[in-house]
Amino acid sequence: MSARCWISTSQLATLPLFSFPFDVQALPPNGIYFFYENSEHSAHGDQLPRIVRVGTHRNGNFRSRISEHYLLDDRKMAFDRNRPAPHDRSIFRKNIGRVILNRAGDPYLAVWEIDFMKIVNCQSHGHLRDIEKERRIETEVTRILQENFAFRFIRMEDEQQPLGVNGFERQLIGTVAQCTVCGPSEGWLGNHSPVAKIRSKGLWQVQHLESAPLSGDGCSLLAPIFDPWIAK
Repeated sequence: MSARCWISTSQLATLPLFSFPFDVQALPPNGIYFFYENSEHSAHGDQLPRIVRVGTHRNGNFRSRISEHYLLDDRKMAFDRNRPAPHDRSIFRKNIGRVILNRAGDPYLAVWEIDFMKIVNCQSHGHLRDIEKERRIETEVTRILQENFAFRFIRMEDEQQPLGVNGFERQLIGTVAQCTVCGPSEGWLGNHSPVAKIRSKGLWQVQHLESAPLSGDGCSLLAPIFDPWIAK
């Protein structure tokens, strides 16, 4: 398992690294992204950065997915009690906001957890929202992401390759999450998460952590993934 994680980590380190600000139009319509966080290093040596999140998208919207994480469209901040905030469109942002609130012991965490993408929740719980407070939190989430996170990606031919039970996304998440060598640093921001799986696995996600990892000989398996659709 650790060997496959090392192969994945070292292979990815050969790809271009994107940090804010970047040209979103330079990204492909389909792909798998890998986020890195300042001061988080892999245990596999050579100062390789540690992968802290693996993700993909649907319907050819890779660019908009990355844009939602970094909040590249300021108009998304014009939300109200009847419209979802940016963290409702990005679980990555929601998880970082959870840390901000949990670390401060702020009871507003209970409201932050509500999914206001659902109309029924807007109708039932919209009155609980403090919009100005949410805007302050969203601004801090954006600052953290733009200042502390960077990403690489694997270009894919179409959206189906990363998805599904046997999709590359699940296999790569499983490979990284189940590595017995890699882990978060003592100062990792995610250590303040109220979500146990985030703290224990050292990743900003909870899905597919137990998925079957990459199988077979790592080098021969990853070669056809990286070579044809490598970022240029």
